[in-house]
Amino acid sequence: MDHQTRSEPEQARPDQLRPAPDTEPTARARMTRRRWVAAVSVGSTLLAAAGFAASQVIKSPAQAAADTKPPAADVLTAPVERRVLKETVVLRGTVAAGQSVTVAPVASGGEGAAEPVVTKLPVDAGDTIRAGQLLLEVSGRPVFVLKGELPVYRDLKPGAKGDDVAQLQNALRNLGHGTGNDPSGTFRTGTKSALQAFYAGLGYDPRPAVDDDGEAVEAAEEGVRSAERALEQAQSAADTAAPSPSGTPADGEDGTNTGGGGDAEARRAVEWAREDLQTARQNLADAQAAAGPMLPAGEVVFLPGFPARVDSVSGAVGARVTAGVMTVSAGRLVVRGYLQERQKGLVRPGQRVEILAERSGTTVPGKVRSVSETLDEGQEQDGTSEDGSDGERAPAATQGYPVVVEPDKPLDRALARQEVRLTVEAGSTDGKALVVPVTAVSVGSDGKSAVTVVAADGTQRRVQVRAGTQGDGYVAVVPLGTGRLDPGALVVTGIRQAPGGGA
Repeated sequence: MDHQTRSEPEQARPDQLRPAPDTEPTARARMTRRRWVAAVSVGSTLLAAAGFAASQVIKSPAQAAADTKPPAADVLTAPVERRVLKETVVLRGTVAAGQSVTVAPVASGGEGAAEPVVTKLPVDAGDTIRAGQLLLEVSGRPVFVLKGELPVYRDLKPGAKGDDVAQLQNALRNLGHGTGNDPSGTFRTGTKSALQAFYAGLGYDPRPAVDDDGEAVEAAEEGVRSAERALEQAQSAADTAAPSPSGTPADGEDGTNTGGGGDAEARRAVEWAREDLQTARQNLADAQAAAGPMLPAGEVVFLPGFPARVDSVSGAVGARVTAGVMTVSAGRLVVRGYLQERQKGLVRPGQRVEILAERSGTTVPGKVRSVSETLDEGQEQDGTSEDGSDGERAPAATQGYPVVVEPDKPLDRALARQEVRLTVEAGSTDGKALVVPVTAVSVGSDGKSAVTVVAADGTQRRVQVRAGTQGDGYVAVVPLGTGRLDPGALVVTGIRQAPGGGA
């Protein structure tokens, strides 16, 4: 068996632990120098800190006064501009059709007629309608729509004359029903035939203008027949009473001459019979002219243009007609808004308007068509709210003066009933003018308006001006006297104190 020898670490001798005699003094000297350098460094730092602290506490009188003095004022300026200045009025509006009509028909029934009831309702809200279309049926009678500007205000019967008759004739002709030789604005035979054909196309019989089952015409016809027979009899009697062929009047039983007198009476009877026949024929013509179809006011709605739109339907089949059954609208889209009292005096018909559809970002120019003089209280806004905070948003129940804006070109039909922003150009300078912020104009103790111009070196000078048109926070000015005001020059608009400044 092999034996391994384990080596023990060799212990150091004492003479190996002591530094060499020639190196110990050198190391001690170096350590001493380092301690002096560190002490000097710390002392310098402490002296600097003490000096800084003393400088913060101990100040000269001049320095103390400078530190407590208010900071210099900061002058706010704005450049003078040369441009057209417009005074604008901003408000909200709702896109709507040029005409909106509430359909509230009244069925004119005969004896024993019950309260009118909706018996047919073929359209719904949002539907597009065309001229001549059936809107609803009330108690078995139709209510349809025709093209026309004039609202219906009376029943149109044969013999009627007026602009509303001409409107009916035009509407029937546009639907393909000619009115013959009837003069424009006169309801005669041709118009009766056209109206009869139109009702037949809808599947209804028109109401008769004279509700007597034709008795007036029959009586007039009988009067003509009687007058014709009377004339025949009178003519026969006159022929019998004519002189004999010899030309000698016949003698009576007493020998007197009677032929001449009888002939004269017979001739007068013939004349009277002819007059009676003429009167009977005129009566028949009048009866025939008055007879025929009529257009009841409750069966038609006139709209200015098509296609039109059903805005809302509040009735239902079987419901009693006590108010409006539906609302329809037509014509070019316009924008309807409301002016507040402070705005009304600034907006007038004819002023230019920018119409902004905020949802799509589309702008369309237009003009103010009308401004109402009557305050409308609590008018319900029927519009879709748009995003955006600019302008004045009308509340749900608006109070103000109605204003109508007409676009220069047709609006997209998709904008109907949506809310838009209207910017009305209430005033404008006559061409380009010098324009400064309103805050730049001040009034001196002498009552004169002026602006303060700041030069490049900071010097200031006052220029007397005459203020003019204002708009969007700016005012047009004209320098007076020898004062000079150039575009680009800086004018003082205010003074801002630096933060922490004294009063």
